[in-house]
Parts: sequence; structure tokens; C-alpha cells
Amino acid sequence: MFDITLLTDKRYLQTKEDDWYNNNIITEDRFVADALSKKGLNVTRTNWDNPDFDWASTRFAMFRTTWDYFDRFEEFDAWMTKASKQTTFINPLPLIRWNIDKHYLADLEIKGIKIPPTIFVEPGSETTLQELIKNENWNKYILKPAISGAARHTYLFDKSNAVELESIFKELIANESMLVQEYQHQITEKGEVALMLMGGKFTHAVLKKAKAGDFRVQDDFGGTLHEFNPDKGMIEFAEKIVSYCPVTPSYARVDLIWSNTGDLCLSELELIEPELWFRKHPAAADVLADAIMKIIA
Repeated sequence: MFDITLLTDKRYLQTKEDDWYNNNIITEDRFVADALSKKGLNVTRTNWDNPDFDWASTRFAMFRTTWDYFDRFEEFDAWMTKASKQTTFINPLPLIRWNIDKHYLADLEIKGIKIPPTIFVEPGSETTLQELIKNENWNKYILKPAISGAARHTYLFDKSNAVELESIFKELIANESMLVQEYQHQITEKGEVALMLMGGKFTHAVLKKAKAGDFRVQDDFGGTLHEFNPDKGMIEFAEKIVSYCPVTPSYARVDLIWSNTGDLCLSELELIEPELWFRKHPAAADVLADAIMKIIA
């Protein structure tokens, strides 16, 4: 029996020579595994779709780097349903299901959390992209799926070139919900701040910046990572957002950007498998272990 199993993607099971991206993942998970082991827990690590792993053999399973789930969502969703009957997920399954779909942004907006102006478009809609935006006086727009990660099918456009995305929009909206948002231009000027919270409390932060000529801050697209010390107001805003979750998550990443009017707003709340940059602040792994011990106890 294992006390806790860290869940990953089978691409990231082992270190690989000269593969910094993969090896950072291994390093991050090692921080978590070591912190949990120091608490006396028996820890293992495997890919979520491992056909040879008995999920009844682990008391808890913690989502860490399952970074292929959004490309195989139906399979992943079926696995979660089945495995949740054999083990307990961290974060818990109802919280994961709430957060996995970006409609959660609307839930948080109702509670007073500022988000970029957003239009939600549901599967099967026969509207065109041009029809959606014809009455919006936004300079630029972002199109992205409600269930996604790593900027999958995320596009920046304006009214002059919306027609170029009509075919891909039609293909996507036939099967999944989509979001159209007003582009917040300061993300290319100031970047996006990622604040990490363990047990609902802030531990550390980083600043992500897109490469010149791009708007995506992920390192997959050449984005860079920078040290960042958030002020009290930013920390309080992040903790307030997490306090509105259906239950307090053991770990969370709150991505904040500056809106076109200069206010802080929520870009995304990551509760499933966020990169948490423990290598930038190793002590946060111990705070996470403390939060998990409260659940186990």
C-alpha cells in the first residue's frame, strides 16, 4: 500500500539527458515527494493512465503533471470517474471537475472577482465568430476552449482577420465550449503573475513574460520566468479568490494580469495540475505537505 501517489504524464516518468523541460518536472516532483516522505508517508509516482497500476493500492492520488489530459479529455474523465472509486484525489474530484472547465470564471465573477470581459459559447452553437464580436468594441480578442491547457487552440485576433478563424471555430464549437475574451494588452507589457497558495495561504510567486511578438507566456512558446515579490494587495486578492472555491484546495496557482484599465484581474485559477515552481521556493513543498497531512489526518 502507498499513502500517496503523484500523478504525471508518461512522457515525464524519467530524467532525460539534455532535456531541461522534462528534468525540471522531475525536480519539482522530487521536492513534493521528499516533503511528503519527511512526514512519514510512503510515496510513489506514476502516469495517470498506467494500465498496470492498481489505484486501490494507494490511499491518495495527487495531480501533479498530467499535462496530456486536455488532449485526451474523454479518456481522462473516464479514468477519473473510475479511479475515484478506488482512491481519494488531492485536490478532491468535485473541485477538479469545477476547475477543469473555465466556466468557473463566471462563478467567480458573480462573487465579485474581476475577470477579462468574456463571452461563453456553448457546443453546437451555430453563430459565427464574426457575429459574436460585431457588437463588441474591443481592439483585440482571444479565442480559447473552456477545457484546455498549454495554450491549446488559443488565438489572438481582431475584427479584420476574424474570418480566418471561422473554420477552426466551427470545428471546435461543434464539440466543446469556447471562450471569446477581450485581449488585455498589458500581458505583453507587464506579463502575468503566478501566485502559489498551499492550504489557501500564499507561499511564493513568479512573473511570466511572453517573448517579443507573442502573447503566450508559457515556456512552450518561448516565455520567460522572472523573480517577483507581490505586494500585500495582490496576495490578499489571490487568497480571496481561493477562498471562494467550493472547498479549500491543498494547492492552487492564481494567475493575475493587469486589465486594460490597469486593475488586477484573474486570468486563470489552476487547481488541477499547475506548475508550482517549487525549485524557486523549496520551502513551499513543506507547506504543501502540512496541508496534505491535515487531509490525511
